[in-house]
Amino acid sequence: MVNFGAVAKKIFGSSNDRRIRSYQPKVQAINALESDMQALSDAELAAKTDEFRGQLADGKTLDDLLVPAFAVVREAAKRTIGLRPFDVQLIGGMILNENSIAEMKTGEGKTLVATLPVYLNALTGRGVHVVTVNDYLAKRDAEWMAQIYRFLGLTTGVIMHGLDDDERRAAYACDITYGTNNELGFDYLRDNMKYERGQMVQRGHYYAIVDEVDSILIDEARTPLIISGPLDDRSDLYQTIDAFIPTLAETDYDIDEKMRTATFTEEGTEKLENILREAGLLKGESLYDVENVAIVHHINNALKAHRLFTRDKDYIVRNGEIVIIDEFTGRMMPGRRYSEGQHQALEAKEKVEIQPENQTLASITFQNYFRMYDKLGGMTGTASTEAEEFGNIYGLDVVEVPTNRPIARVDEDDEVYRTASEKFAAITEEISRAREKGQPVLVGTTSIEKSEQLADLLKQAGISEFQVLNARYHEQEAYIVSQAGVPGAITIATNMAGRGTDIQLGGNVDMRLDRELADLPEGPERQQREQEIRADIEKLKQQALAAGGLYVLATERHESRRIDNQLRGRSGRQGDPGRSKFYLSLQDDLMRIFGSDRMDGMLKKLGLQEGEAIVHPWINKALERAQKKVEGRNFDTRKNLLKFDDVMNDQRKVIFEQRLELMDAESIKPTIDDMREEVIDGLVTLNIPEKAYAEQWNIAELKTGVQTYLNLDLPLDEWAAEEGIAEDDIRARILEAAEAQAADKEQRFGREIMRHVEKSVVLQTLDHLWREHLVNLDHLRSVIGFRGYAQRDPLQEYKSEAFELFQALLANLRQTVMAQLSRVELVREAADAPDPEPPQDLNPSHADPLTGENEFATQNAPTLLAESSGQPTGPRDPDDPATWGKVGRNELCPCGSGKKFKHCHGQF
Repeated sequence: MVNFGAVAKKIFGSSNDRRIRSYQPKVQAINALESDMQALSDAELAAKTDEFRGQLADGKTLDDLLVPAFAVVREAAKRTIGLRPFDVQLIGGMILNENSIAEMKTGEGKTLVATLPVYLNALTGRGVHVVTVNDYLAKRDAEWMAQIYRFLGLTTGVIMHGLDDDERRAAYACDITYGTNNELGFDYLRDNMKYERGQMVQRGHYYAIVDEVDSILIDEARTPLIISGPLDDRSDLYQTIDAFIPTLAETDYDIDEKMRTATFTEEGTEKLENILREAGLLKGESLYDVENVAIVHHINNALKAHRLFTRDKDYIVRNGEIVIIDEFTGRMMPGRRYSEGQHQALEAKEKVEIQPENQTLASITFQNYFRMYDKLGGMTGTASTEAEEFGNIYGLDVVEVPTNRPIARVDEDDEVYRTASEKFAAITEEISRAREKGQPVLVGTTSIEKSEQLADLLKQAGISEFQVLNARYHEQEAYIVSQAGVPGAITIATNMAGRGTDIQLGGNVDMRLDRELADLPEGPERQQREQEIRADIEKLKQQALAAGGLYVLATERHESRRIDNQLRGRSGRQGDPGRSKFYLSLQDDLMRIFGSDRMDGMLKKLGLQEGEAIVHPWINKALERAQKKVEGRNFDTRKNLLKFDDVMNDQRKVIFEQRLELMDAESIKPTIDDMREEVIDGLVTLNIPEKAYAEQWNIAELKTGVQTYLNLDLPLDEWAAEEGIAEDDIRARILEAAEAQAADKEQRFGREIMRHVEKSVVLQTLDHLWREHLVNLDHLRSVIGFRGYAQRDPLQEYKSEAFELFQALLANLRQTVMAQLSRVELVREAADAPDPEPPQDLNPSHADPLTGENEFATQNAPTLLAESSGQPTGPRDPDDPATWGKVGRNELCPCGSGKKFKHCHGQF
């Protein structure tokens, strides 16, 4: 049977080949302009930028300018950094300009490729973002490529950790901004917590190029970016709920210790509903009504604290604090806390002081952040295995760009041993052989622990000269990786270590010059030393080439073929010779999960002796199939998470857009007037049903509502007793009284001050309610999965209940704003009306998908509560609020009134 697909592919090439061929006419056109560009002076070449901008203003498109713009950048790169982009690099630049990912092998010059589309798109003046995986690469790439941009009259900025708002604003105002994915995402979240447009640092999301796109948009996209802050004190609630749990019988709940889950039975739910109703904590009829989602979350936490967490096994109580015990090492982990209120539930159980819970103030996933850009491009050496995910989630095509020179690397079949100890013995022996002949070796491991284990084995074998890298210290690591191509060098690295830095045979010239000549002044001595270093590297390169180039030796296969390909791709740079080989054992995670028991039995029957390995292409294929299964499962997980996050993202967009509109408006009085009418409409409709007799009107409730939300004491009883009065008349009279009250305030405070107060109150109230809404959505997410047991789709349930919560947020916003504006009084002079302050003590966090650690933990080391609580250092003077410091909402008011602060000086 003829495979017509295979025949067509041989004749016409694959779809990737055809796409690459489609760029050739433009490549030839750029090459044809090269002699014209060479003839221009530096000033004439730089003047091309203004010429292009003029053409854009006259109606030309970026596509019209691509050929001359790329030709200009190529010439500028030659003159500034001495590099001339190859034809394949021009193709890479065109791919990046088309909402696509350019898959280019290691060493093919992706950093230089990015300058072509970056320059072209920066001509619009809308700002281009180049995204890297760490601060070191952002700074290195920006400094290196800024020479080209500066020559052509464009400005470059860098976003790094530790910059203040003014420095960030200046960096984003540049034509081109380099930064890490974390910093860009957090700046977006922080911007949407500001109260004035002028305080924001970003200026939009026009075009981004993401370097190491697979790492950022797939690996790191598993965990969201979160900004959190301390929550109001809720100790009473935790203690109240904790007291309910001991009253439950064992038949009231089911415990699954293996899955670490605790759920209530039907009898338990019924019993709890009665207990909560008596305590006044239940809203509506059922515990599982949407209004009770936070209570359900707290009750579940309390049940887990009592029935799943065991004192002195899972945690200990020391100095009045709950300290977690690591289940794997048995060590105490002071400073670590369980999230989402679980730690507070344990504190309530053990009757120790309940520390404030951290609340999510803002969060976003990388999927949703990067989908905001009008145009998006990406570069990496390994993306084709994840092409489906890039296409489905981001709308990005993956295009493989051919290498400038043919790949000369030999990829050998895997060697499979029965046990891990046999495998590591073989690896140690192989490293010794490579070292003896002077071949540089890069050893890839899957974890820091395995790196250290291998390092110990090498020491025992008498090999002491090696480097161990684990993706912790990016700058130092970049230097070590750059010198991993020196003959005889042995470098052990985890899969993420050193990405973004090429391994050049003989070593990296520029990095050695920077390090060894840093203290030498310009002069003959420096020039002579530079010549010696260059000669030494050339000699070392020839030795490494003679030994067979870089040998990539992997100690295990990863769950993803992409990570394996990243490791392989370290060798064979720019047509250099090289070799790669994977050493596996049946005890490796991937082999163990995918049926190694049967294989072990089969190998024993075949008579495989200890220390012997099995090598066959079939094993490679079987492993690839297993990896494909894992990749598919991981993709489904990320896709499912994204579906849930999209629900929140739609609401986030509405809230953030509303905030921008409010900030930009000179006056929000029309919005306030609409809110006033809607609140009054709601109160009247609720208490005076349509076509009801006057005797059926609930005037007492209406009077309470008008008092609560409008601060008006109106003679509603008398109005209702009037002959022939209708609900519309009562509505009109309430509205008239409320408008008169607002007009009186405006007259007393002044129009400008009142507009400022209105805007401040609305923004602060919106932010406060949005944070509460995020907590509710988190709690809803944690319990919605149980709906699956009732044959209901958890996602659909989440969508409908999240919508209900959002509607409740909007109704609550109108009522809260009206209640605050009707009571607001300015104590000081009008001119001193304070600007709203953003929340203090913000903690950014993003969990590393590989280790689970917060990447920002070292940058935001926890401080003692007393240091950051804002409490006054001296005694509080009841008559001087300036001495009160930060007062808890539920504390007694320091003025001595006997009321809680939130009902006294803490209310608006």
